[in-house]
Order: sequence, then structure tokens, then C-alpha cells
Amino acid sequence: MAAPAMESLAVTALRSVMLRVQQATERSGRNADQIRVVAVSKTKPVSLIRQVYDAGHRCFGENYVQELVEKAPQLPDDIEWRFIGRLQSNKVKMLLSTVPNIAAVEGVDDEKLANHLDRGVANIGRKPLKVMVQVNTSGEASKSGVEPSGCVELAKHVKLGCPNLEFSGLMTIGMLDYSSTPENFETLSNCRIEVCKALGIAEEQCELSMGMSGDFEQAIEMGSTNVRIGSTIFGPREYPKKQAN
Repeated sequence: MAAPAMESLAVTALRSVMLRVQQATERSGRNADQIRVVAVSKTKPVSLIRQVYDAGHRCFGENYVQELVEKAPQLPDDIEWRFIGRLQSNKVKMLLSTVPNIAAVEGVDDEKLANHLDRGVANIGRKPLKVMVQVNTSGEASKSGVEPSGCVELAKHVKLGCPNLEFSGLMTIGMLDYSSTPENFETLSNCRIEVCKALGIAEEQCELSMGMSGDFEQAIEMGSTNVRIGSTIFGPREYPKKQAN
């Protein structure tokens, strides 16, 4: 009986999150349909993801390729999967070939990875893959991401040099403890201004993926269009063994 109780808690938590998102968007003068809520399901079982899916949610995120390629075939193919974080180049082929409904990669932080993804998409003949450039807004050496000063060049490379990729925006993870500060969010917003100017695109064409369980409301108020919510929906993560990305 424990599993159904846990699953219903996730659905209740999802509804609470969606309400909080709506309230934050109203405070920022926007509409809730302008915000994507990514339910980050890493370490969580397929049965729990299915409960959230059955409640009407369709956008899910994973941080480990191995988990995603195991889970995705067991779940409906209208799920919009988003890979979040640092993707190893040698996992690109497995990810693209096993998860045809991968909608985006949030975490391209160098040209090499962008090139691998571009070739991988071309080889399987799927539609262009949306990617976000990951920016290290906290300045911590332990965090992946291009330095803010390099985000324009990387965005240019993705948009102009990778015909099988679709540049969709910028993302940041934040601080070492996965929290963020207004300064982190402001840095990413400033990067968007520079990128849009360099690419000649409107800011609405460059999403901002920032904000997680502990700070998504503040992120929305500061312009986020994509928040990644894990433990607030699914509960604390469980790591039975160390996993490789």
C-alpha cells in the first residue's frame, strides 16, 4: 500500500507546484502558459513517473543517459523528454537512437558536444534537436557550463554552424548546492541580451532555463521560461549506487 500513497503524494505535489508557478507568473506580469515545468524524475521509478503522466503532465527531465534510455521505452511516446546537465559525447548516439521523443538537451557547454549532437541527429534523420547552451553563472570550477563571456560564441556556433540543432536558449544550474542567487539569474538574463543582440533575434526566441525546487518562483519572477522541479514533486532522491552520466 505504500507505493500508491507515495504516487498520490507526487500528483498532489505537482498540482501545488503548478499553482505556485501560476502565482509567480502573475507576479511577473506573464501568463502561466509561458512557463515550462520540467518534472525531473532522476532516480525515480517508472511507476511514479506514470502517475504524474496520468495526472496530465507531459514534460519530464532526466540527468543520466542510462536512466533515460531505460525508462523512456516503458512510458508513452508523447512524453517530451529533456536531458539536463552535462552530456558526454560518447553517449550521444545511444541517447538519440533509444529515445526518439527526446525534445531537448539542456546542457551544451562546448563546440565539441554541439558537433557530436549535430552529426548524431543527421545520422538518424530526425527533426532538428533543440539545445540550450549551459552557462556557468556561479563561477565555480566544479560546475559545467561555458563562462558568461563565451556564451555568445557558443550560441553562434549552435545556431549558424549546426544545421541539425535548434538553438532554443540558455540554462544554468546555479550554485554548488543547487541553489541560486539573484545574481546567478541576472547573469543569465544579461547573457540573453548579448546573445539575442549578436544573433539578431528577439528575446522571446531565447528561453531561460533557470530555477529548481528551492528557487523556481524567484527564477520565474526574474524571467525564467523553463523551471526544473525534481524533489518538490517526486520527493527526496534515492541513490542506490553511483551512476555515470
